[in-house]
Amino acid sequence: MKDQIVIDETSGLVFSTEDELYDHFLPQIQALEKEYFTTRSDEDIHEREFPKYEGLLNQVLDDPDEIWEDATSIHGFRVRTYVGHYTASEGGTSEQVYYVALAYATNDVPSFVYLHFPSSDLGLVDRFRRGNLIYDRVLKEVEQGAVDGDALSEGDDLAVGLYRAMLTLRSEKDIAEAEFKTYEHLRESTIEEADEIWRSVDLTGNILVTFIKEYADEGAEGLHYVVVTIEDTPSSSHALLFSFPSMDTTLVDRYRHGENLQAEEVVQEASH
Repeated sequence: MKDQIVIDETSGLVFSTEDELYDHFLPQIQALEKEYFTTRSDEDIHEREFPKYEGLLNQVLDDPDEIWEDATSIHGFRVRTYVGHYTASEGGTSEQVYYVALAYATNDVPSFVYLHFPSSDLGLVDRFRRGNLIYDRVLKEVEQGAVDGDALSEGDDLAVGLYRAMLTLRSEKDIAEAEFKTYEHLRESTIEEADEIWRSVDLTGNILVTFIKEYADEGAEGLHYVVVTIEDTPSSSHALLFSFPSMDTTLVDRYRHGENLQAEEVVQEASH
C-alpha cells in the first residue's frame, strides 16, 4: 500500500495521493494566488526569475525573520506567513530581496505551503504581514535588553541598531546581557537624578540625549546605568530608545560626547 501523506493527523488531514492533497487545499491556494497576482507590482521580480530564488524557500521555512499567523483572511484556516530578508548577489552586484511563504502549520511546523514567492516590493510583503506576529528575529535578539516603554521593546530600527552597536563594544568581563533586567529598576532614577546628561547628533541628524548615573550603593564597584533617548526638537521632549548597566568605564565614556547638559534643561516622556 502506498504511503499516505500526513499533513495534520489530529485534524484528519491525511491523503492518499498528491492530487487528493492539492484538491483539498485548492480553494485556499486559489484565494491566496488571486490576492498575490492582483496586488503585485509590474516592477517587482518577474515570474521568469523565480527559479533562481527558490533555494530561499527552505531557508525561510527553517529560519525565518518573522512569522505571522492569520486566522481570519481565509475562512476556516489559519495561515502562517514566513518572511525572510536576504541579500542576493549576482554578477558582482547585490540586491535586497524578501522571500515569503504562506503555509499550513502542524504543531508549529510548516507542513503544507499554499504559496511562496520572492519580492523586492516591501508594500507587497507588508500585505501578507497580518494577524498576530508570533515570532520576530529582531525582537528575539534584543529581548534581554528591552525594558517596558522603550523603543527597543517595539523593535524600532534606530534603537535596535544602537543597542547592537553597544553590545559589540562591551567588554567580555562586563555585566552579562542576560543580567540586564536585574538592573532595569535603575532606569527611572537615572533619568530623574542623572549625574551627567549629554546631547549629540548622529550622522542621520537624530538628536540623541544620554543620561548617565553611577550607583556606588548597588553592590558593584563602578556600576553605571546609561539611558539613551531621542529628542523631539519642537517640544524638546525625549523618547526612550534603550538603556543598560555597565561596569566598563571605557564603554560608558563612549556615551560622554557632544554637549554636556544640565538636568533641568531636559523634559522626559514616559515612553517612545
